[in-house]
Amino acid sequence: MVSVFSAYASSILSLWLLALVVVVFVFLGTRLAIIDARTHRLPNRIVGPWYLVAAALMGSAALFAGQGSDAWRMLAGGAILFGVYLVLHLIQPKGMGMGDVKLAGVLGMHLGLASWQHLLLGTFASFLLGGLYAMVLVLTKKANLKSSIPFGPFMIVGTAAALLVG
Repeated sequence: MVSVFSAYASSILSLWLLALVVVVFVFLGTRLAIIDARTHRLPNRIVGPWYLVAAALMGSAALFAGQGSDAWRMLAGGAILFGVYLVLHLIQPKGMGMGDVKLAGVLGMHLGLASWQHLLLGTFASFLLGGLYAMVLVLTKKANLKSSIPFGPFMIVGTAAALLVG
């Protein structure tokens, strides 16, 4: 997201919209991470509206900054990440829940707005962090290979980390 801020610096309105995107990401991301950690659920009533808010704010910021191709990449990033997670869900429904699939789409929009590299890095970081956490749980005998862990927090943190790389 840092790189996006610099690319959009010519439009003060775009910068304000991006600042609002960050506030929404932090608020909803934190809320969803806490809910998922406690309940293993990512409520549609939160994830669904996030799509609309993210698309409106990021799409408008891109258009006001004259970066229309970024808006298309944002939408493509969301669709691609949603599709990848959906395939994982279809292969192993107990391993990847539909809440994760839905969350992946909105996180893919954020990563896609930044760049294709951010989309790859955020996806990799999410799986790396989740895998390391699962490995620690197994090694400390707090979980076994059939245990489920909430993946949403790792998706959110992996996305945030990738966006901060710039």
